Amino acid sequence: MVVSVRSWVANEGGKHLVLMLWLGVNTWLFVKTFLLYSTGQQYHYLYKMLGLGLCISRASASVLNLNCSLVLLPMCRSLLTFVRGTHQVSSRKTRRLLDKSKTFHVACGVAICIFSVVHVSAHLVNVINFSVSYSDDFPALNLARYKGEDPKLIILTTIPGVTGVLLVLILFLMFTSSSYCVRVSNYEIFWYTHNLFIVFYIILMVHMVGGALKYQTNLEAHPPGCLRANQSSTEQQGEELEQREDEERRCREEAHFQPHYPQTWIWVSGPLCLYCAERFYRYIRSSDPVTIVTVVRHPCDVIELRMLKKNFKARPGQYIVLNCPGVSSFENHPFTLTACPTEKKQTFGIHLRVVGDWTARFTQLLLPGPRIDLEVLPMVQQRRYPKLYVDGPFGSPSEEVFNYDVSLCVAGGIGVTPFACVLNALLDGWTAFRLQRLYFVWVCRELQSFYWFAELLCALHHKLWKENRPDYFNLKLYVSQTDSLQSMSEEKYRPLTSRLLVGRPRWKLLLDEIGRTNKHKRVGVFCCGPKGISRTLHRLCNSARSSGTTFEFNKESFS
Repeated sequence: MVVSVRSWVANEGGKHLVLMLWLGVNTWLFVKTFLLYSTGQQYHYLYKMLGLGLCISRASASVLNLNCSLVLLPMCRSLLTFVRGTHQVSSRKTRRLLDKSKTFHVACGVAICIFSVVHVSAHLVNVINFSVSYSDDFPALNLARYKGEDPKLIILTTIPGVTGVLLVLILFLMFTSSSYCVRVSNYEIFWYTHNLFIVFYIILMVHMVGGALKYQTNLEAHPPGCLRANQSSTEQQGEELEQREDEERRCREEAHFQPHYPQTWIWVSGPLCLYCAERFYRYIRSSDPVTIVTVVRHPCDVIELRMLKKNFKARPGQYIVLNCPGVSSFENHPFTLTACPTEKKQTFGIHLRVVGDWTARFTQLLLPGPRIDLEVLPMVQQRRYPKLYVDGPFGSPSEEVFNYDVSLCVAGGIGVTPFACVLNALLDGWTAFRLQRLYFVWVCRELQSFYWFAELLCALHHKLWKENRPDYFNLKLYVSQTDSLQSMSEEKYRPLTSRLLVGRPRWKLLLDEIGRTNKHKRVGVFCCGPKGISRTLHRLCNSARSSGTTFEFNKESFS
């Protein structure tokens, strides 16, 4: 498959540019710090004692400081949503880069883990050198209390050593629990261990307080390598043979050493304060519980939840984070809005699929089973819903659907939820948007899944037919599981029956057809579904086409 340079630049150019800048800054910082400690006069005696371990440990520490500050920024969801919503400030390219915030967070996290291994390994060598190369000439430079001290004892009796061990343990837990298999099988483990970052940053601030590494402060009075009062020139005969006699200098005073001023807080304090302020703002915003209006059970274990909250505003394509203390006070789960508040209707809604422990317990609280011991008739029972808190809304790639002339929305199963809100917005009025044509492809395993939004799809179809714009909305439904296949026989769903296909979409043919219909245009491709579909579409969006159409790929991803 031939890759189109224009399509590749549109889809990958900005991402790779940021990646190269990030790698460049990390490399420059590493090399600069390495050279400073290997050639700097103030580190002459320390380098002579520790060797390359000193340079590598400090260079990796500089990279760690940078990434420990950057890793927090992609998690400032409210700030990213504000930037995305300010169209005068951010262009579409910038907003598409913001969609990669989670990827950048992961990249910074991986860099932290890699350079932590380098940093720890170098410091293990340093601890051994502190013990073996104990200096009687410069006692203040030593970390060991005596020559040959056990390195393990040095680690466990110093602040940098103890805090370093704790940081490694926390980082190991956070890294291992972040793997895909853990997040899928037991999200609670990921959630709780990832929140150890608070402890991580507190310990990180203390890590440099011990002052294990020291630099010389009196370089003019004591140039490195000068002859001290108790030394004679014969002691350095091998070194002095090639030097002129007038270059011999005797030290005017003993070398003075001072621990480094802690720099980690300088790097981390800004992003950390920003993140804390953002979390405090989100806590205040989500402190009032929402009112649950209706709960509807749909086929295939899907629950529709309609809610009401004062002064809640959202745009189509955004998502919210739910917290239900009745299930877990500390767990928060993201769900895409399927209905936004409007001037006519103040309620907003989500559709959630019952998958996992949290959604199962939440569903039991929303729709408890009937109690046999009740004397009151079921029809007069007052349904009591659990207390529920909503944080958000937050921005997502699906917001950009309206900012293209032509958009293609591809959904897999419950991945239809971001686009349901888009369809609801079009149903309220499509003329207010830039969008001139929408292609909508929905792939499900079971036919019953289409009933989640069957009425919405039919209503939009009838509206556009009445307004003489049947070509505005191009709908294709695919059911992949053919076992006991039945048709949507209801009369009101006839528009969907004629657009229902059995099997899987042939994506290349579909994109080629869209390309021929929309020559030399930029088509926004939005995908929310299984990885197999998104990878195929991503690859096809970067391929060359004779029509000259550029497909800009956008993938839904929660932060």
